[in-house]
Amino acid sequence: MAKILLVDDAAFMRMMLKSTLTQAGYTEVVEAADGVQAVEMYKAEKPDLVFMDITMPNKDGLEALKEIKAFDAGATVVMCSAMGQEAMVMDSIKSGAKDFIVKPFKPERILSTVKKILG
Repeated sequence: MAKILLVDDAAFMRMMLKSTLTQAGYTEVVEAADGVQAVEMYKAEKPDLVFMDITMPNKDGLEALKEIKAFDAGATVVMCSAMGQEAMVMDSIKSGAKDFIVKPFKPERILSTVKKILG
């Protein structure tokens, strides 16, 4: 079973994502509340897929993405952003993100992304 790391400073967003994933059978879900925790959790848990918010305190998603990719070039990270963050989305794709999802999340979009990436 694939392990998925959810990174968002909003507990509500993590809860929504986790609920969507667990209902679809993805039960190995770990969470982080900011970019600093994201890097630590990635190194500790070695998840198969990361959903990463862009705008977070302490360390934003772009910085965390770059650190994770430096640690593991094969890391699979999907960035999550609100509308209007197109420049950051492009930066994240250039920095190695596999895909991006716009908030608010639609469950079917999350699951199609997971299936596309994890097979």
